[in-house]
Order: sequence, then structure tokens, then C-alpha cells
Amino acid sequence: MDVAQNTEHYDSLSGTHKAAILMLSLGAENSASILGLMEHEEITELSHVMASLGTIDATIVERLLTEFTEQMSSTGSLLGTIDSTERLLLSSLEKEKVDQIMGDLKGPEGRTMWDKLSNIDEEVLANFLKSEYPQTVAVILSRVTSEHAARVLARLPEGFALDVVSRLLRIDTVQKDILDGIEKTLRVEFMNNLSDNKQPDSHERIADIFNSLDRSTENRLMGELEKNNPKNAEKIKGLMFTFEDMLDIDSAGIQALLRKVEQDRLVVALKGTSQEIRDLFLTNMSERAGRMMEEDMESLGPVRASEVEAAQNEIISIAKELAVSGEIYIASANEDDELIF
Repeated sequence: MDVAQNTEHYDSLSGTHKAAILMLSLGAENSASILGLMEHEEITELSHVMASLGTIDATIVERLLTEFTEQMSSTGSLLGTIDSTERLLLSSLEKEKVDQIMGDLKGPEGRTMWDKLSNIDEEVLANFLKSEYPQTVAVILSRVTSEHAARVLARLPEGFALDVVSRLLRIDTVQKDILDGIEKTLRVEFMNNLSDNKQPDSHERIADIFNSLDRSTENRLMGELEKNNPKNAEKIKGLMFTFEDMLDIDSAGIQALLRKVEQDRLVVALKGTSQEIRDLFLTNMSERAGRMMEEDMESLGPVRASEVEAAQNEIISIAKELAVSGEIYIASANEDDELIF
């Protein structure tokens, strides 16, 4: 085959054929790594093409590798973003299908629409639902978790909420086409707008990062921030949750926390804390459990500060999870009974 024939042959190759040739040229080990990232259907299609390629002229392989290298080097690197992914999908799929895929990518955490709704702030969801028909709201709330449905109901107008409850009592199997229509409406009118409008607060993000730092690093960085930008430092400190903030949890919350925390970790976490915090936990235990806890702390002996911090951070994480699920409430400095997560 001469050069002209090779050029004509190369120009007629489909994207799948080029991918098949490239995979063969990479060798078994490198190809295996790529195949491990592909879907079953993609592997099957590629395998059929590879098996039918026959002999590939070296000049075609060379041209393919050159084209691939040039495309890679034209930008210096590859950038994988929501926008670039959407553009790539639109080049080969219908817009409606792409919108559905991108809605899943952009939406809050969760695999199905109902998982996603269960992870959306109840105030935000209630504000959207109060303009919908009560029957539609009843269907939606019947699909999310009971705990989340309760929190959303509490934020709906009273008469509207009662109407929704009465419809929930009568709700039966929902036809698939109706359910699909509701999902589509939620995805188009709510989820995509929520993703586009949601701006993550940088102060909250840094507060979360600081909460995860060891104490010495946190103090060093916070000290520098206080010197250079005291206003931002103050806001971040107000958003951080420390072990001392356990004092803002009521007795019922501490008891719920104690049911989730391993006793040996609590013994370490309380080592070196103030008597006030120790008393907070001890007074919410039975007399016998409190006495055993005090004995365990006395017999523990010296503990590295890093170990104490690690144990405290574990308990802080559990407290945050319980606050998010609504099992405990943490009062702010300015308002009682406020959920701060």
C-alpha cells in the first residue's frame, strides 16, 4: 500500500477503529490499565473491532500516534471539568440524554434523585415544594427518608402541610410515567438550578479544613491569619467546631453522643480537658459508668497530645454527623436550639 492509499485508508478510520489500533500499539500491560477503567459495553465493542483489524501498516500506526501526541501537546495538558465533559458528551449524545447525565454529575451527593433530595437542606427543598401541587409534594416526600420528610413538612405553611399529610395517608402505588415526570421536573427545574446557583462558602470550607488539622498547625495558621486578616480569622473561628463547643450541646444531645462514642476513645479525649467538660460527660452517665470513667482516666497515665487530639477529632466528627441527621442540636452563641451544620 503506497502513501496515498495509506492516507486514504487512515482518513476513513472511525474513532473506534483508531482507539482499537491505539490499544493494540500500547501493549498488553498498558492496555489492561485502560480497559480496567471502561464499561463492559465499551470493552465488548472495542474487542470486536480489534479482532477484525487484521494487519495494520506501520505508517498508519505512526500517523495515529503522531495525531494523538499532537492533540495532547497542543494544550500542554488535559483539563477535566464539568464544562469540558458536557462538551464532549454533546458531540456524541442527544442533548436530553446529556442533560440527564450532567444533572446527576452536578447534583448533590446520592445515586438516585431521591437520594439527592434527602441530602438537600430542608429549608431549600421546602421553599421549592411550597409552590407545587400538594399531591406532587406528597409523592416526593413519600420517596425521601422519613427523617428528611419530617423536617421539610415542619417548614411548609401549616395548611399546606396538613393537605400534604392527608394525601400521604391516601397515597398508593404511583404510576411509573407520573414518577418519571416528577423526576424530570425536579432535575430540570430544581436540581440544575440548585447546582448552578449554589456557591460554596469559602469561610465554611476553611473552617472544615482547620477542624481537621493537628492543634499546633491550626494554631500557627490561625495566628498568621489573625495578624494578616483579623476579620476573616474571626469569621472562620466562629464557624469552627472544637471539643470545647461540646458545652453547647444539651443533656439529651450528650447522651445521644455517648451512645455512639467508644468509651476508651472518650477516656483519651477527656485527658487534659477542663473539669467543666469532664463534668458535662460524667453527669450524663449513670453513677456507675461515671465512676468507672473517672477510674479509667486516673489509671491511663501520660498520653501524647496528638493522641488526645485524634480522639477528640473522632468525637467531633460523630457530633457533626448526629447534628446533620437532627439527632442532636448545638446552640449558637446568639440563638438557642439552632442546628449549625
